Amino acid sequence: MSRRSVYIVIAIAAVAAFIWAAMEPANEGRITTEESVRLARQFKKSMKAEWAAQGKRYEPGAFPSEWAWRQRIYPYDRFDFEQLKQAVVQAQAMRIAARKMPAALSAAWVERGPTNIGARVSDIVFHPVNTQVIYAAISSGGVLRSDDGGASWTPITDDLPVITIGAIAIDPEDPDVIYVGTGEANAQSFSWFGMGLYKSTDAGATWTYKGLEETRYIARIVVDPANPERVWVAGTGALFGTNPERGIYRSLDAGESWELVLAVSDSTAGTDVAVDPERPDTVYAAMWERVRGLNYRKSAGHSSGIYRSFDGGETWHELTTGLPSGSDVGRIGISVCKSNPAVIYAIYADDPGYFAGVFKSVNGGDTWTQTNDEDLEDLYSSFGWYFGQIRVDPGNPNRVFAMGVPAYRSENGGSSWSEVGASMHVDHHAMDFDPTDYSRIVEGNDGGIYTSTNSGDSWTKRYDQHTNQFYAIEIDYQNPSRLYGGTQDNGTLRTVTGDPDDWEAIFGGDGFYCNVDPTDSDKIFVEYQYGNLYYSDDFADSWLRVMDGINSGDRRNWSTPVVMEPGNPSTMYYGTYRVYKTADRGSWWSAISGDLTGGNAGAGFGTITTIAVSPTDTDVIYVGTDDSNVWVTSNGGGAWTDISATLPDRWVTRVFVDPADENLAYVTFSGLRWDENIGYVYFTDDMGATWTDITGNLPAAPVNALVVDPALTSRVIVGTDVGCFYSDCRNGNWLLCGTGMPPVPVYDLKTHSPTRTLVAGTHGRSMYSLDLSGLPDSAAVPAGETAGVIDLVNHPNPFTSRTTVTFALPEASSVSLEVYDLAGRKVRTLSAGRRGAGTHRVTWDGTNESGRRVASGIYFLKVDTAQGTATRPLNLVR
Repeated sequence: MSRRSVYIVIAIAAVAAFIWAAMEPANEGRITTEESVRLARQFKKSMKAEWAAQGKRYEPGAFPSEWAWRQRIYPYDRFDFEQLKQAVVQAQAMRIAARKMPAALSAAWVERGPTNIGARVSDIVFHPVNTQVIYAAISSGGVLRSDDGGASWTPITDDLPVITIGAIAIDPEDPDVIYVGTGEANAQSFSWFGMGLYKSTDAGATWTYKGLEETRYIARIVVDPANPERVWVAGTGALFGTNPERGIYRSLDAGESWELVLAVSDSTAGTDVAVDPERPDTVYAAMWERVRGLNYRKSAGHSSGIYRSFDGGETWHELTTGLPSGSDVGRIGISVCKSNPAVIYAIYADDPGYFAGVFKSVNGGDTWTQTNDEDLEDLYSSFGWYFGQIRVDPGNPNRVFAMGVPAYRSENGGSSWSEVGASMHVDHHAMDFDPTDYSRIVEGNDGGIYTSTNSGDSWTKRYDQHTNQFYAIEIDYQNPSRLYGGTQDNGTLRTVTGDPDDWEAIFGGDGFYCNVDPTDSDKIFVEYQYGNLYYSDDFADSWLRVMDGINSGDRRNWSTPVVMEPGNPSTMYYGTYRVYKTADRGSWWSAISGDLTGGNAGAGFGTITTIAVSPTDTDVIYVGTDDSNVWVTSNGGGAWTDISATLPDRWVTRVFVDPADENLAYVTFSGLRWDENIGYVYFTDDMGATWTDITGNLPAAPVNALVVDPALTSRVIVGTDVGCFYSDCRNGNWLLCGTGMPPVPVYDLKTHSPTRTLVAGTHGRSMYSLDLSGLPDSAAVPAGETAGVIDLVNHPNPFTSRTTVTFALPEASSVSLEVYDLAGRKVRTLSAGRRGAGTHRVTWDGTNESGRRVASGIYFLKVDTAQGTATRPLNLVR
């Protein structure tokens, strides 16, 4: 039976199982945490069957990225990368400005974990000499370094403006030289974008920007083993639409300049590069045709293929003999054996992403033969675009690893395969071999980092990685040391002690909203994808599905909102495209609204995204949707009023009701501006009759969460795609909230009123907490040009060789005028000393303190005076 026939039979069986399950009562018997993992997997299968029955292609791995993408892109069909970049730059300027803030005027975030449950690793590499040193690239958590063989890890890129990492490489002759490519390339719908390539010459202590910003996502970096001045980069380009800056780049001067040496088309990404270690002028490149729009996905094409150059990248020829061709060729990965470079392996996906085979060449790529792949049918599930990694043992050309949902190994050159990753987390992306002992391997997957000392026969999980991707979080009111959170691909997690290294998984699937009864900590609600809600009354020992009364045909969000009523936790609210209410902890739900969305399900929208119940009058309930609707009821759902007429047409991420007044509320939005004069945070004091935009100087990035300080309710705190910020008095003047948190997306915020603690759930660096009593009144913090420095500008901007900086002082003051690079490292002091009142001009010629010209890129002007501080970006273009 062919592979396609097998999938058809499976799909038919899954459809039957889905229909049977739909006829059963919504609630079922109690289950364990282990059984919840099985149920979540069955649900994905049933969703696949449902989509197949509707004639759609279901890609289970795409759901999280679809959800993340759609909320940021709505109502358009692509990203405005320039606006996102401006938001990143603005946030970085605020971080640089905060670095000289007196300790008395700052509060520090504390890591809360988990550190014992890792998250997605995109690349990993051994130090070429001291193999106790390992570097790991975390998809949205930066680069980690271990100096003890993987026992402990330290982040080394937290000063960069973005910490989404796609690739990492080390100079084999000078291991202090490290290259890092930003932007994770393992996506076909959404992943956090990058801002080019960075280089360190001091083992990661400091970093310098080295260009390639327009590649957006970097999939591979390779340093020539014979000539470290020659560096190769595979750039995938924009995820949405087309752009010409995708393909294979080459530098001949260690990253100082770059040349695009292989560009097949503006729709074809560079996804892998491999160099012949004996003849390094021989280079292999994997190219992948893929482009995406609102309702259009192309994961393969005629231009996908493997190319070879014999002359160091000057000319290229496609390799075709024995390899797949045609419109169905998807993502490709390649690996060259170090001890026998004539042996090369390539792994292929098709469109939409099923496994399409492992191919082997024994003559340097002249001809290829497909290996025996019968054992690998389940390797990619249906999302092979998420993987594309194959590794051959450097000392044994017959030992090769195929990496996908599971991990497989062949000991006979591909004639047969066996799974070797059953003890590891699924979804494998990274592997490297100890250059002094090839049997020692380090491996990265969606659950973190593992090591093997016996060529993969067994694996040891490595800990101390603060890298989890949270969707939603919760604090146990009775015991605030207990933190809960729903995560991407790691289920619902909990710590009962508050320590960062003792978290446990209490439910399977992708985890989302968590609710702990504030009067009884044994009573817990969790959910997995699309709002599958479960309840425990025994502190998570067992679980009961609580969905009776909720129509199984309702549209539901990937992260379905469910909240407890303040003061009465037996009463809860749940949002599909309408609001449901239970008065008995989910034993039965009743609809209390009609469809509150625009019903635009055909475009992937039409669900409720957020619900907020007033603590002072629980009949007042606010609701937001993914298609920009905001509603309120003042009689417990008897009647609803649309209050979104003057609000932006964007995905609503949060509504939040003031804890002391049901008339006061906030609403936050995702999305981009697209030259529109819209905000991200709005406030009402009349239950939505009117709204005030309080976005102010907040970086123009999607806002994901909002809370207020329980002891100072005029203080508003938001979590955004570029960090956490706060504003006092709702005046639109925002400051960086706390110190010590890297530039990571903040997806959720919660406060614990008695201890005045703020907890942030990040999507890439686990959880942090902050003592809000240490956060100063914003009026006490120097707040830029309104506090003494006026009209800090430079002209021209952008500039090529020289720019004039102008600033004005209302009174005489000591002044420090400095230039910083994008990583926050000081480049040049332009002025230091006392200046009189009035306008001052200083020229910068684009050189550093040593008088050497700096590279093109974004830099920051920073002025410090006795009265205040101002920071502004400037753009140097050589």
